[in-house]
Amino acid sequence: MADIFVVRHGETDWNLAQRFQGHTDIPLNATGERQAELLAERLAKEPIEAIYTSDLKRAQQTAETSARRHGLKARLEPGLRERNFGAFEGRTFAEIASLFPDEHRRWISRDPDFLIDGGESLLQVSTRVAAVLDGLAHQHAEGCILLVTHGGALDLIYRRVLGIDLKQPRAWPTPNAAVNRLRFEKGAWQMVAWADEEHLHEG
Repeated sequence: MADIFVVRHGETDWNLAQRFQGHTDIPLNATGERQAELLAERLAKEPIEAIYTSDLKRAQQTAETSARRHGLKARLEPGLRERNFGAFEGRTFAEIASLFPDEHRRWISRDPDFLIDGGESLLQVSTRVAAVLDGLAHQHAEGCILLVTHGGALDLIYRRVLGIDLKQPRAWPTPNAAVNRLRFEKGAWQMVAWADEEHLHEG
């Protein structure tokens, strides 16, 4: 049985401003750094044998905090990157709706084949993320690992585990630095916990 923790990176300034980050390499802000520390404390007693992270800075920073706690080196896995949002990156939802009305309509329709100018389609990123998730589950079939990724990628992992169609509107949270726990056994996925933020509530 593979025991897999999969988490979204800590908070960034662009998260606060609700700007699309995609492949733009934005670092954690002070809150995000603290979230990464609290996450590491939460996972300190788990028997994590390997940590894999998106190669974008915000994910790496989050992963490295936990890696130090476990005496591990975070392994870079570009397949865990966020969706490449191309021309949408750096812009807010309102700016995208105003500047790219046709593209915005196709994006909110969750058309799996819609290719953002300079970016990826939903189907492309779903295929990419699923390949990494399944590959690592088989590689660590009897172990416990941590994956650090992004909000959009995390949404796609949720869908894969529960068999939810890409066109279905998102109705589940993907909070920064929350604990999500999956199991993979005999070729089947199981969700153990999702969006557990207990460790982030200080005081």
